[in-house]
Amino acid sequence: MTPTPDEAIDDLLDVLDLTFEGKTEVRVSSTEGVVEDLRDTEGEVFVGRSQPMPTGRVFGGQVLAQCVVAAGRTVDVDDGDGPRFIHSLHGYFLRPGDANQPIRFLVDRMRDGGSFSARRVHAVQEGRILLSMITSFQEESEGLDHQVTMPQVTPAEQLPPDAEALSQIDHPLARHAASRAVELRHVDAQLFPGNDIVIGESQSVWLRVPRALPDDPLLHAAVLAYASDYSLLEPVLRRHGLVWGDPRLRMASLDHAMWFHRPDGRVDNWVLATQVSPSAQAGRGLGLGHMFAADGTLLATVGQEGMVRVKQ
Repeated sequence: MTPTPDEAIDDLLDVLDLTFEGKTEVRVSSTEGVVEDLRDTEGEVFVGRSQPMPTGRVFGGQVLAQCVVAAGRTVDVDDGDGPRFIHSLHGYFLRPGDANQPIRFLVDRMRDGGSFSARRVHAVQEGRILLSMITSFQEESEGLDHQVTMPQVTPAEQLPPDAEALSQIDHPLARHAASRAVELRHVDAQLFPGNDIVIGESQSVWLRVPRALPDDPLLHAAVLAYASDYSLLEPVLRRHGLVWGDPRLRMASLDHAMWFHRPDGRVDNWVLATQVSPSAQAGRGLGLGHMFAADGTLLATVGQEGMVRVKQ
C-alpha cells in the first residue's frame, strides 16, 4: 500500500530518531613518538532501522542523515558559548547495506576544542562498515560573510511535483520515489525515457518536506543531507543524454561531502538545489551543488562522486 505524505514523513522522522544503545571503547594503536589525539576513547553506540526499499538495499542518503543525528547527539559541550551546529561532513560509502537489518552507529568523540567539535561515525551492519564519516561542529561566531548568488529559476509553485510523473511509471522504483517524504520538483526536464531532455552539465531542483518539522537544527541538517543524495549525480547523466531506467546504466555513490553554511536553514520550506557535473572519467562522475533557501540564502554546498558506468 502506498503511504500518504504524512505517513512517509512520520516514517522518515522515526528512521532518524536513533536509539541510544550504550557506550563502547574505541581503541587506537599509536606510532612511537606520536601521542596527540591517539589515545583510547569512549564511544557511543546508536541503532536505527532502515526505510524499506524495492531493491532491498539501504538508501545512502538515509545513512548519511542517521550519521549526522548520531554525531550531533554526542556534541554536548557546555562552555557557556551556546550550542555547536554541524558545519561539515565528509563520508565514504564502503559497501551496500541491507534495508531489512538494523544499522549501528559508533560515534568516536575525536576532539572538543575551544569552539569546534569533531566526531567520527562508523555505520555498521553485521560487523561490516557501510559508511565512514567525519563531521565537525562549531558554535556560532562573528566573521567575514559572503555567498554566491542564487540563480533565477522557475518558482516551485509553478512546477508540477515529480510524483505526478513518477506515479505514471509502472516500476517499483518509480512508485517508491513517488511516495517519498521529501517532495521534489525539477526545473529541468526529468531524466525519464521519452522526455525532451536538453543535454547540459547542470540542473536545478526544488525540494521540501511538505509539513512543518520540529524546530531542531540538527534534524533539519540531517534531512538536508538525506535529500542531497537524491539527484546530485543526475547532471552526469544529463551531460551525456542518459536517463533513469537505461538498462546499460550502473551507478553507486562512492563518497559525499557537505558544508552547512548557516544553521537556521529549514527543509519544511522550499530549498533550491543547483547541481553541476564538472567531470566524468574512468567510470566515475562528480556532482557538485549549492542549496539555497527560497529567499536566496545559501544554506549548504555539497559534493559527491559516484561510480557511473554504461555497459555496452
